[in-house]
Order: sequence, then C-alpha cells, then structure tokens
Amino acid sequence: MRSTLSLRPGPRPRRRATEGRQAELVLAGLASCSLLALGLIFVFLVKEALPLFKSYPFEDFVRGLEWQPTSTNVRFGLVPLLAGTFLVTLGAAVIAVPLSLGVALFVSEVAPKRIRELLKPGLELLAAIPSVVYGFFGMVVLARWLQGVFGLTSGLNAFNGSILLAVMALPTMVTLSEDALRAVPESYRNASLAMGASRWETMIHVTLPSARAGVAAAVILGLGRVIGETMTVLMVTGNAAQISFSFFDSVRTMTATIAAEMAECAWGTPHYHALFAVGAALFLITFVFNAVADILLRRGARG
Repeated sequence: MRSTLSLRPGPRPRRRATEGRQAELVLAGLASCSLLALGLIFVFLVKEALPLFKSYPFEDFVRGLEWQPTSTNVRFGLVPLLAGTFLVTLGAAVIAVPLSLGVALFVSEVAPKRIRELLKPGLELLAAIPSVVYGFFGMVVLARWLQGVFGLTSGLNAFNGSILLAVMALPTMVTLSEDALRAVPESYRNASLAMGASRWETMIHVTLPSARAGVAAAVILGLGRVIGETMTVLMVTGNAAQISFSFFDSVRTMTATIAAEMAECAWGTPHYHALFAVGAALFLITFVFNAVADILLRRGARG
C-alpha cells in the first residue's frame, strides 16, 4: 500500500534572508536607542554640571578633601565621597565574592536536586526585598549588634553598609555564577575524575577555571548594583563626608549624597550644579568600570 505524505514546503532561502535582515535591523535599532538614551543622560548630566566650574575651580572639585556645601566658605571636594564609595564597595566585595562562589559551587556541583530546588528560589527572593527594608534592618538590628559586639559609639558605619550590600549582591552573583558553572561540559568533570582527582579538586582546578568568564561577569554585575545602591547606604553608613580607611567609621557615598541633598538645594545654585557633577563622575566611573570588565571578559573568553 502506498501512502502519500503531504509536506508543506519550507520557507524559501530568499525569504529567510529577508527575515534575517529585518531581525538584524530591529535589533540594531533597539541597541541604537539604548546607546542614544545613555548618551543623552550623560549630556544632560554634563550640561547641568558645567555651570559649577564658572565659579568653582575644577581642580578643587576633583582633588578637594572637604564636602561642605552649606557652610559660609563652601567646599565641593569629591574625594571624601569617592573614599566612602570605595570603602563600602570594597567591604561588600570581600564579603560577597567568596560567599557567592561557595554557594554557587555548592548548588551546581554538590547539592542534591531537592535542596537545589529550595535553595535557588530562596536566594532569588533576596533580590525582591526593597532596599529600604534592608536599610531599616541595618538601622534597627544590625547597627545595635555591631555596636555591642565591637564596642562602637555608633553602628551606622561603612561595615554596616558593606554587610547589607553584600547580601543584596548575592542573588545576582550566585545565580549567574551557578549558570556559568553548569554550562561547563560534563566531559571536563568526567575526565578530571578519571585522572584520579577528587570532586573538590575537580571543582577548584577544572570547573571553576572553565567558567571564569561567566563568574567574572556575575561578580561585575553584582558589584555594579553595590556601586549604584542608594537607599540602603543612605540609611546605614552614617552619612559623614569624611576620608576614612576604617570600616567602623561613618562615611558617605556618592549616591547617598545626591539622594540626601538634591531635594534641599535651590535650583541653579552652585550646590545644585555640584550634585550633578557628582552624578556625572559616578556615571564615568561606572562606564570605565564596565568597559574594563568587558575587556577582561573578552580576553578570558579567548583564553
């Protein structure tokens, strides 16, 4: 018995090429819109910041060691705000990076399926908690605990902010790192185990190096949230615009300065334009940070 199969002809090659070009044009247009929006934001920040330097020297802004916008002899020094941002970010990175890598390795390589199914949603729920809730917890609970344990006069300091920001960065770092680790071919692990390596040696010397590009991207994205976080650091770091190298001192970050002072300064004043200059500096720092990270990721992918 003969059976007749009715098959619909597939799309013609010319039609496929046309659809491919249309998709490329749409994606290129979306990417161009993103770049245009980014450029317009930077232009707006620079436009509002430039009037400051008509009455205040640019060198004093970049190298100034004091931020006193409301005193009789005003000072718009950027260095204290940079120091506070760097100190809090450094503390968060020291806490979050090894912790997130350990959790990601456990979830991807060690944990049974049932534990993995419970642990991953729990970690991702941390990202859904509003930053003001973290800040409130830091003010009411964590600040008192730090004050009692370390004998501090105040628990609102850089260490408080670093702990909370590390927790806030964990969902991003763990999720992306775990995805990168699971993307490593299973043959790599089997070959390592066949050579006599233990599971721990395989994780450290085979799996983790093979996923270094994805893990680096996870760390970078997590630290990107740390640098740009506003409400939490505004509530728990003490907001003292001073240069300090101690995690137990009160500091003020660039984002907290903008959030705390923008609503209180008069439009068009030097203080107003100085805050936009701080925003432009933060924009540039973030851009350079991401550009350097992208270069390192490309080199890691080629290696």
